[in-house]
Amino acid sequence: MTVNSKNPETIALHAGFRADPATGAVAVPIYQTTAYQFQSTEHASNLFALKELGNIYTRIMNPTCDVLEQRVTALEGGAAALAVGSGQAASAMAIQNLARNGDNIVSSTDLYGGTWNLFANTLKDQGVEVRFVDPADPEAFRRATDDKTRAYYAETLPNPKLQVFPIAEVAAIGKEFGIPLIMDNTAAPLLCRPFDHGAAVIVYSTTKYIGGHGTSIGGMIVDSGAFPWEDFPERQPALNSPDPSYHGAVWVEAVKPIGPVAYIIKARTTLQRDLGAAFSPFNAFQVIQGLETLPLRMREHCRNAQAVADFLKGHSAVSTVIHPSQQSGEAKKRADTYLSGGLGGLVGFELKAGRDAGRKFIDSLKLFYHVANIGDARSLAIHPASTTHSQLSPEDQLATGVSDGYVRLSVGIEHIDDIIADLDQALTAAS
Repeated sequence: MTVNSKNPETIALHAGFRADPATGAVAVPIYQTTAYQFQSTEHASNLFALKELGNIYTRIMNPTCDVLEQRVTALEGGAAALAVGSGQAASAMAIQNLARNGDNIVSSTDLYGGTWNLFANTLKDQGVEVRFVDPADPEAFRRATDDKTRAYYAETLPNPKLQVFPIAEVAAIGKEFGIPLIMDNTAAPLLCRPFDHGAAVIVYSTTKYIGGHGTSIGGMIVDSGAFPWEDFPERQPALNSPDPSYHGAVWVEAVKPIGPVAYIIKARTTLQRDLGAAFSPFNAFQVIQGLETLPLRMREHCRNAQAVADFLKGHSAVSTVIHPSQQSGEAKKRADTYLSGGLGGLVGFELKAGRDAGRKFIDSLKLFYHVANIGDARSLAIHPASTTHSQLSPEDQLATGVSDGYVRLSVGIEHIDDIIADLDQALTAAS
């Protein structure tokens, strides 16, 4: 279903589905099935040959997942999307869809610890080099580029550094070379639309804000449909040369009857088929429920996080507050430019008394949960250096914005008085 609206509140509820054609059910059904009946041998052959689009096997596609894909695509203003089993799978497959053994990508240093580990170690073991550069200088991406660079990668609102990435500046550099910018927008859904600023691909951990209730792991890759892959055959061989894993298909040519979706169709019909990082229909149903209230929740996350940042800034036990509202200079300019929908629900800070005080603070919280997650409706807290970023070297931790005493808060949608009261008592206990 096409929704004649640009408003996210409406899109989140209506895009991709009106009612089940068999029963009239208004809620999206959970299509808990592995396979689908073909109408005939010709129908089956056409599906496998991409002459028709339709359901083959739930590892590759599923009607419940399809509604979620359509809704996220509509919210981002993209062309098509692929739901996968986790945000980590989305990050990995977004790169693997373009980069082969001997190729490289250039990535921002400002990353979630799991992504850094994936890039620095696992992709390296698979023959893909990741070159890390400081996004404070967008030209660093140009300097790190060579003939084997296939993509640029960054987070819109990096977790945990919380300094907004220069999307348009780096996207423009990439377009000169025929290099797409892949943006992880997990921490900023609705707050920023990276496609509006030149990004080519968006990835999400739907586990976080989109799902919003801490119940279901999932990921998403969204194709803008705007990147001119066919104009750069040497730079982007994965989409411009025969693919032996799919009858020698040249993807930019094979999908022309469908639309400008070569990138996402290749990801679905080769990587998703072969690696099998499937998004379960039940999880897709759960995430759809979360997505339907995402616009409402994001307003509360942003409002509460701002109040928390203001409270922490004035607290005698706190030495530093990390939040876009507390930034100045170029960092503030980027936040103002790209976070048009709000400044996000994440807040970081450091205690004057250091690491031990930070640990005492975490252990003293009563309302906040101590968990390795963000984007939950509940308020969450963690000490990244000893958890989410603990596999990184001290030098790499600092590059991502993590110090020994850094505490990250994912501010939920509880009443702000209760949130601040819990922070205040825990700070007192840690002092």
